[in-house]
Amino acid sequence: MFQKQYEMVFIMTPVLSDQQMKDTVEKFRKILTDNGADFVNEENWGLKKLAYPIQNKNTGFYHLMEFKAEPSVIQIVETEFRRDERVMRYLTVAMDKHHVAYAAKKRNKLGTTTSAKEGQEA
Repeated sequence: MFQKQYEMVFIMTPVLSDQQMKDTVEKFRKILTDNGADFVNEENWGLKKLAYPIQNKNTGFYHLMEFKAEPSVIQIVETEFRRDERVMRYLTVAMDKHHVAYAAKKRNKLGTTTSAKEGQEA
């Protein structure tokens, strides 16, 4: 079983209620897990301003998922992104070893509370 690590960010329309947004995220999480994906990290970035209007909207709910899966799973989930009217944009990136190391270091840094001096020594 050949698995690669992926990072996926998608933007949902800002007209969704909090519960609708959570349901949308859960839908895509279920699609991934049903197809054998193993989650490494997941972050809800919340409502953010867009760089340019999409569908006459200036904001959107951002969500990041980092997971390991077979390459064939990506086509399945991206097809669902295109079908779901709640998703305005999505981007999936296959992570190389440097990207994986950087993401792990970033997670560890956010997960611990160290002083600036300790951070400089590391």
